[in-house]
Amino acid sequence: MPLSIKELTVLANEIQNFIGVTRKKPIVYVTSKLVATLNFSFTRILRSFGEDCAIIELDGSNELILFAADGIWHKLVEADPYFAGYCSVLVNVNDIVAKGGKPMAIVDILGLSNQEKSDKIVAGIIDGCKKFGVACVGGHLHPDSPMLSISVAILGLVHKDHVIFSDTAKIGDSIIIAIDLDGAFHSKFKLAWDTTSHKSPEKVREKFEAIYRIAEEKLATACKDISNPGSIGTLAMLLEASSVGGKIDIEKIPRPENVDLLKWVKVYPGFGVILTSSKSNSKKCVRILEDHGISASIVGKVIQEKCLYLGNNGKYIPVFDFSKDNISGKPQLKK
Repeated sequence: MPLSIKELTVLANEIQNFIGVTRKKPIVYVTSKLVATLNFSFTRILRSFGEDCAIIELDGSNELILFAADGIWHKLVEADPYFAGYCSVLVNVNDIVAKGGKPMAIVDILGLSNQEKSDKIVAGIIDGCKKFGVACVGGHLHPDSPMLSISVAILGLVHKDHVIFSDTAKIGDSIIIAIDLDGAFHSKFKLAWDTTSHKSPEKVREKFEAIYRIAEEKLATACKDISNPGSIGTLAMLLEASSVGGKIDIEKIPRPENVDLLKWVKVYPGFGVILTSSKSNSKKCVRILEDHGISASIVGKVIQEKCLYLGNNGKYIPVFDFSKDNISGKPQLKK
């Protein structure tokens, strides 16, 4: 059954007030100050704030450095320290892959407040490294931290001709949402859709190959991995960064059977991406993703108006107006 305007309004309000979205809003307060530091670099920084990874040129090389970091939400650390350690690897690797890149190595920062729980975090990191094919090469330990915490930074590489940015969606592009549906909700953290812990490393990394092929064939105009804001919130971040808007059919988002739509759009999936692609390439993107076991659908299009609309059956309502709403913001470099 198509959603009514009343139901769409409820959905839009839930997304606007979802903690995964609202937790992103303070980012621009910090980045608007730190953006001045980009003038101090001796290297050419192609992308920084607003990207999944910083993207940095290497003199005389065809490879670009990808550099990212993530701190794991304290609620997940408290709910399941092992899974928090595992996810600290997963989320960073996904940031690298979403740019078309290969992960190289991670470093971790661990706050130690409870030895038993800290051991579980470390065990999760080790299993995550095995699963995703990356080494943990160093980091920092707070042995007297008042709270248990884990943050991870990652380095990756991507060929300069294959990188996919987040801020290059073009008006008229198709919007594709792609999610691995072969998973289940985590027993202790209800917004985590776990698609990797039960799979072999080979099966997990097969998903990455879909993005690598799309990147190598230059089929996508922009890409961002689905993170804490969920599928709609992450799409909003991509559109915001690209200074465009979008219109999507909410019912076309890939979703497991018998999972409530309102819950699903808030989910952090083990593997999921938002892609934009020209109309001529979008169906090929979907085929490649599906060939690698990822459910994918063209859900809408990029529009000139800087607003994200969602709807179905010809009825649409605004969720975010980027002329007055910010998700993570778009700081301007002051020279």
